[in-house]
Amino acid sequence: MKTLVTCLFVSAGLFASAGNALASEALAKKYNCLTCHTVDKKVIGPSYQDVAAKYKDDKTAEAKLVAKVKNGGAGVWGQIPMPPNATVPDADIKALVKWVLSAKK
Repeated sequence: MKTLVTCLFVSAGLFASAGNALASEALAKKYNCLTCHTVDKKVIGPSYQDVAAKYKDDKTAEAKLVAKVKNGGAGVWGQIPMPPNATVPDADIKALVKWVLSAKK
C-alpha cells in the first residue's frame, strides 16, 4: 500500500510538471515568443536550451531574465535587440522564465 501511495504522489508530480510545461509553451505561443525563439535552435534569438545552459549556475538568473523579458535588451546574444514585453503580466513572464530555465539539451 505504501508503494502505491508513493507511486501516486510521484505520478501526480510528473503530471503537474508536464502540465506546467504545456501551460508555459502555450504562454510562449500566446505572447509570440516563438517568433524569435525555439526550444532547441537559434532563430532570431537564442534557443531556450542555450539560455538555460548559459544561466544554469546563476542563482540570480530568474530575476535577471524576468527584467530582460519585461524591459527588453540587447548585446548579450548579438546585435538584434529583444523588444520589451511590458504588457505581459508579471506572473506570465515569471512562468515563462522558469520554463525557459528548465530547458535541457
